[in-house]
Amino acid sequence: METVRRWAWAWVVAAVAAVAAVALGALSGCGQIVLPPMDGETARKAGEHRERQAELSRVAGWMTGSFSSRAQAWRDREFRDIRLHAVRIWPNRNDGVWLYVEQAEAERPTRPYRQRVYRLRIQDNGLIVSDVLTLPGEPLRFAEAWKDVSRLGGLTPADLTAKPGCEVVLKRTADDLYEGGTVGEGCASELGGAAYATSDVRVGPDGLDSWDRGFDASGKQVWGSVKGPYEFRRIVP
Repeated sequence: METVRRWAWAWVVAAVAAVAAVALGALSGCGQIVLPPMDGETARKAGEHRERQAELSRVAGWMTGSFSSRAQAWRDREFRDIRLHAVRIWPNRNDGVWLYVEQAEAERPTRPYRQRVYRLRIQDNGLIVSDVLTLPGEPLRFAEAWKDVSRLGGLTPADLTAKPGCEVVLKRTADDLYEGGTVGEGCASELGGAAYATSDVRVGPDGLDSWDRGFDASGKQVWGSVKGPYEFRRIVP
């Protein structure tokens, strides 16, 4: 990424120099603007960067919107009817795609049990990483902010707290499918006597499957579904 930026910056500097030279020539009544061409390697790197960013936007679009596990809950009473809402925030930032995310039981939409900010970014190897960050203070004051992101007020990334080790790493496994999860046992959790938590995720155009579990120090599962992931399907307005 940094190499592409350096090459692109060098091209911009050369272009500005060319414009300046022509402008001086224009004062004497001659010259036209001719931008210097990118060399082959720079053009290739720039093209790859654009492709990666387009792919990141595509996956972020899959993860944005309102989703429900209602159909799964009807089939299997081991699963609850959960609503998941994700909306993009800070769209003008260039350090990834930022999402505000809520999860709540269908009958208690104003009392979400999970509120997070995700920062999606794509690596040079094509892997998509979802950083997980928590909100400051009492998160419930932002409940249902997905309906109106202005309620997040002056919140900035500097106000958030990252959860190291809880990043979800996604790999493209089919044209319309990304799969992955957390890595190892590095996502600390104290919920329900847990020592660490894991997340396994599948993302596609119609929704996402998410399997969040907590384990104690001996590796015994202490919270989360024991049967498999929650299946969140997009709610069509």
